[in-house]
Amino acid sequence: PDLFHMWTAIGTVAGALRGKVWIDMGYFKWKPNFFIILVAPPGIVSKSTTLGVGMSLLRELESIHFGPDSVTWQALTESFIEAQEIVKDIGPMSALTIAASELGTFLDPRNREMIDVLCDLWDGRSVPWKRRTKAEGLSEIRNPWLNFLGCTTPGWLEENFPEYAIKGGFTSRTVFVYADTKRDLIAYPNLRLDEFKQEFAALRRHLVNDLRKIAIIQGQYFLTKGAYVWGEKWYAQHWERGADGNLDRETYGGYLARKQTHIHKVAMVLAAAVSDEMVIGEGHLMQADYLVTQLEDQMINVFRHITDNRDAMISMQMFEMIRKSDDGCVSKKGLWKQMIYRCSYEEYERAAKGLIGADLIYESVAGTTILFRLPSQDKAPSSQEQSDGTIAHWESLARADLPSESESSDSSTEQSCLSEEPDQESNH
Repeated sequence: PDLFHMWTAIGTVAGALRGKVWIDMGYFKWKPNFFIILVAPPGIVSKSTTLGVGMSLLRELESIHFGPDSVTWQALTESFIEAQEIVKDIGPMSALTIAASELGTFLDPRNREMIDVLCDLWDGRSVPWKRRTKAEGLSEIRNPWLNFLGCTTPGWLEENFPEYAIKGGFTSRTVFVYADTKRDLIAYPNLRLDEFKQEFAALRRHLVNDLRKIAIIQGQYFLTKGAYVWGEKWYAQHWERGADGNLDRETYGGYLARKQTHIHKVAMVLAAAVSDEMVIGEGHLMQADYLVTQLEDQMINVFRHITDNRDAMISMQMFEMIRKSDDGCVSKKGLWKQMIYRCSYEEYERAAKGLIGADLIYESVAGTTILFRLPSQDKAPSSQEQSDGTIAHWESLARADLPSESESSDSSTEQSCLSEEPDQESNH
């Protein structure tokens, strides 16, 4: 999916920049490091393959240090020590990029101590990072910088993320990128690579050369006057919006509080990707805002199964099945066949009544068949519609001169409900 490629690219460019660039906010500095997690059902989209493409480009740079993808405290500490270097005008620095094709090998969400340290590393604080190991004793890492990209499934998050973690510091610092559809159906990618072998080789050389140039950039990024004006207006609107935004502030308050930081981190990457000038304009912030905000609708899909409330979990699963069905319509019997191994019939009935009562689905009758259907406006857009919208947006941005200042149904009756309205309806 386009989003996976985009955020892998952002993490790759960030890995080249490292902690050598920043935006100075007086009391603190923003640095372009990320925690990016690609989330998708198993076997649907190529999470690890997409991540591997970006990391293979970054590995061409001799100056980039990679940390272990299976983390213990000792391994992480040793990697930081090995990455220690003296940077002119900055001093000691240890910068690591970690790529984990399986998030579970890197992260234990229930390990509070590990989570706290990861949060400190994301914040890019200048204080030394200290860790005591049995073999080495006390180790002190000066100016640590950590950039992490990983892949996982909704199922792993459901099993390993406690509900309270959604409101925690690590989640608010993490960019979750969700997809459940392929962009293109390519059975044999090697055939396409063979067909355009020379073009791909040339593109790879150009990308690696660009990363080498980006890796040389060093120092403070400055915002233009127009960027400050846009940022102040955005900040006021963001906090005045309250509960009217895309996300519930009670649940996602931590993320929303750090959204400004996410935007400026992305803006540094966008600026570095197009110019050696260390200037962030209004256009960079607008693009960054779009990229970050674009993820918020899917953020709910990432965490919809993380709940200690069994009834809520069952309701979420049923709603998602109806949402993904043809025309947002499925028979009550057909849906029960999909849910029979997940819950009792009493739980199924209770969840259905709850969804109907909340006007998330409607119940209607076609002959002797009871149907569940979505309100038409809630039907998920096709992948083509999503792709076209994204492409159209980026085509419009490309014209800007940056940084300028400005399971399926088993009943034939169900199939008929997809093409015509039933004679009788009883909406609740």
